[in-house]
Amino acid sequence: MKIQIDDKTFEPFIPEAKILERVAEVANQITEDYRDRKPLIIGVLSGSFLFLADLVKQITPPTEISFVKIASYDGERSTGKLKVQLGLYSDLTDRHVIVVEDIVDTGHTLQFLLEMIYAEKPASVQVCSLLYKPAACGLSFKELSYIGFEIPSEFVLGYGLDYKGRGRNLRDIYRLAPN
Repeated sequence: MKIQIDDKTFEPFIPEAKILERVAEVANQITEDYRDRKPLIIGVLSGSFLFLADLVKQITPPTEISFVKIASYDGERSTGKLKVQLGLYSDLTDRHVIVVEDIVDTGHTLQFLLEMIYAEKPASVQVCSLLYKPAACGLSFKELSYIGFEIPSEFVLGYGLDYKGRGRNLRDIYRLAPN
């Protein structure tokens, strides 16, 4: 079923059942990879909050959770201007860090965040992203180890992602419908 938010129409793209199945698979891989370590998971707000909540409930090694908020979107597109709205408050020195993102699109936000994290001298850094747009991302990240879904360069919302602050509460992921 299509939904309308302001001036945009969205159509179903990834159903909740498929999302939750993939989240469980990613959580199992992180559990295996971090079996003997205590990772610090840093959620990138606001979009990652649902993904992060579902993910960490299924990771069995003891974890700590922290958050950062970096804004770059204005409606449908990244502005390219990054603004830290909530910074790093955990000591990252010699910690095994997993950054949890909702989406890696252009890669500029992730690049900016990784520079902040590496300045704190962590033992290791990995990135877990629910969605990844390889065609839109002009950057390469060796840290991008856990990907829920690779998607085309389309605007999406739901399951934490929004359009003008709305739609984050949708259980499924929707994409912008063609005109």
